[in-house]
Amino acid sequence: MTLIEELRQDFEGLENKENAQKMAAYMRNQFEFYGIKTPQRNQMFKPYLKRLKETNKIDWDLLKEMWNQPQREWQYFVCHVIKELRSNLRAADINQQLQYFIVTKSWWDTIDSLDKIIGNIEYPSDEVNQIMEEWSVADNLWMRRIAIDHQLLRKEKMNEVLLTRILNNNLGQTDFFIRKAMGWILRDYSKTNPSFVQAYLDKYQTKLAPLTIREASKYLKKDEKK
Repeated sequence: MTLIEELRQDFEGLENKENAQKMAAYMRNQFEFYGIKTPQRNQMFKPYLKRLKETNKIDWDLLKEMWNQPQREWQYFVCHVIKELRSNLRAADINQQLQYFIVTKSWWDTIDSLDKIIGNIEYPSDEVNQIMEEWSVADNLWMRRIAIDHQLLRKEKMNEVLLTRILNNNLGQTDFFIRKAMGWILRDYSKTNPSFVQAYLDKYQTKLAPLTIREASKYLKKDEKK
């Protein structure tokens, strides 16, 4: 029995059609689901992730075959595998391999599980920085979202120059997910450098969406908002 056959057997054994309908509805009925909730799903993943980690190798063809299965839990598993084997990732993998998982079966749930992984590849890396700046003007909105939020949780290690360039590349964007991502990265960094975030909001307030400003301002003190 192949690994995919084993996984399918376990997925089907845990299938819950009532949960599946609710989960599909939550994702705007874009994907099918087995209906396995996160705690149970993560428990099921553990032995498989352990086996794959022991190989210390990413089998991209296998991951793509899994990714192309119809139920959303397969995509969640692939994201877990990539996270588990992230030490094997190189800058060249971003465009050559990871981009596939960004632009196919795309939605916020998988995108937001991959952004920080991509941001930490070979960190610090001028090559990754360049790729993220290029992605920040991509036609694909999910590539842009990855670029905007790839520095989440950087704290004192935030590359402010790169952040500013990427944000500026997305001023005037009308897509909800882009505006939200811009607010998230600024909100996150405001915990470390509130003066930088406030200065950015002040400088570009006429070009920033109200959603972005609202998200970015959440942790700013009243005196900093003046």
